[in-house]
Amino acid sequence: MTAVFMGIVQKFISLALSVLMLLGFNVNVPQKEHEDWNTDYKYVMVHGLMGWGKYAFYYDLMPYWGMATGDMLERLEHEGFECYAASVAPSDSAWDRACELYAQLTGTVVDYGAEHSARCGHERYGTDYTGNKLFEGEWNETEKINLVGHSFGGATVRIFAHIMENGSETEKSYTTDGSLSSFFEGGKGDWIYSIITLAAPHNGTTAYEAETEPVPEDDKGLLENLTAMGEQAISKIIGTVIPSGEERAENDRASYDMKIDNALVLNGEIETLENVYYFSYPAQATYEDENGFHVPDTKEMEGMFVSSSVEIGKTTLVTEGGYVVDERWLPNDGLVNTYSARAPFNASQREYSENDVQPGVWNIMPVYYGNHMIFMGGLTIIRDMTAFFVDAFNIVNKL
Repeated sequence: MTAVFMGIVQKFISLALSVLMLLGFNVNVPQKEHEDWNTDYKYVMVHGLMGWGKYAFYYDLMPYWGMATGDMLERLEHEGFECYAASVAPSDSAWDRACELYAQLTGTVVDYGAEHSARCGHERYGTDYTGNKLFEGEWNETEKINLVGHSFGGATVRIFAHIMENGSETEKSYTTDGSLSSFFEGGKGDWIYSIITLAAPHNGTTAYEAETEPVPEDDKGLLENLTAMGEQAISKIIGTVIPSGEERAENDRASYDMKIDNALVLNGEIETLENVYYFSYPAQATYEDENGFHVPDTKEMEGMFVSSSVEIGKTTLVTEGGYVVDERWLPNDGLVNTYSARAPFNASQREYSENDVQPGVWNIMPVYYGNHMIFMGGLTIIRDMTAFFVDAFNIVNKL
């Protein structure tokens, strides 16, 4: 209750400052200065499945980043970090979400690619962000950005970085009328300084493998129910437009990308950029029981994730593609296997060492003990995560 009260107080203070500024008062919120920083690039935050960002009309009242504790990005601004919350489609593929992120960062019309949209059965163009960029100011090889992806936002920022660097040869070959998006031209990987992922299913999640088993219609898993809530309606609410199409391909959805076999294929298509710093924060809110399964810690696990956590904590299998899911996959945060959240299996990686951080290598951070939503401040199990982000961003800025 104390965290909730503090969140209300923080929101009241924020609204009061906004009113004062609207009335013409010169209100300066002091920011901390950091002499030990070597960079001070902007942070672009990318939400996960069914999330939302600044383009949602209700973000100021219920921010994704701090929905139960008050806007976390405002507190990070006070700490000296310039942060922005992107709004990408709630349940679309990592490709589509990356295209939307690029349009928001450049203030352009979303272009999903001529070849991609034709193959996946939806319109080529989406929301027009002309005059409505995510932030003002330059973004280039000198004024870089740091990308932060929660959950499926992790896959989004990874494929985004890959396209920024390599473009798309398929789109270049298919688009012969001069309308190729600058996103697909590539050559802009050095516009990104670092990538941070939080509880990201880099290698898929067994929460989706359960969907391959027959289950009663009234007993579908949380993820499937969320996806079925009405994508177009949700999309309009959160402030981004899902491209329409009667024959939209099933492989153009987040639910497809997060199945293990498909995630591993996607990993093979995504390059780890040699000049970008990578950090991955796995989460866990389970413990091993007497049977060797992992069960949710009810003091840490959101109630809505308990059933999925139980299933993940006892699921071992061989996927259709032949990948063996063993006991390493049992610890979880309620939606994502902790093992999968460490780093893409095919990428260069190491356990984080403060004195040896190199670009082009995934730095696997210590497992954070908490459920899948704790990085947002939680839902009913509430925690102010400001200090966590200050520590994480300080690591980046001191590089």
